[in-house]
Amino acid sequence: MDRLTNFMTGFSLLLILLVLRSVRRAHIRVEYSVSWLSAALVLLAISRSPWALEQIAALTGIADAPLALVFAVGCLFLIVFYRFSIVISDLKDANIALAQRVAILEYRLYEGHGRRQSQAAR
Repeated sequence: MDRLTNFMTGFSLLLILLVLRSVRRAHIRVEYSVSWLSAALVLLAISRSPWALEQIAALTGIADAPLALVFAVGCLFLIVFYRFSIVISDLKDANIALAQRVAILEYRLYEGHGRRQSQAAR
């Protein structure tokens, strides 16, 4: 169990460093980094607390605490991925609406340009 918890501790610290580095270099926006940092901090807290692992194992009915840790990590990252799926869906909807507005503006622009040319020809 110690090897797994030590690995998860190292993984969570690495994740925190990677996210902070990505924010610093503007590879990830701050509002999206909060989810990753929160997940990494929860992972760090769970991996360092044997009591929390035992409680998670008892709550889920898992007999082994390290398996409870893996289960908790999986659930935690599924929640983060779900949040990002919602963000991506919202961005896609906004992108479609923006493309439609641009198409309408182009249509009005070319329609107005065509009217001016036909009026000038008369």
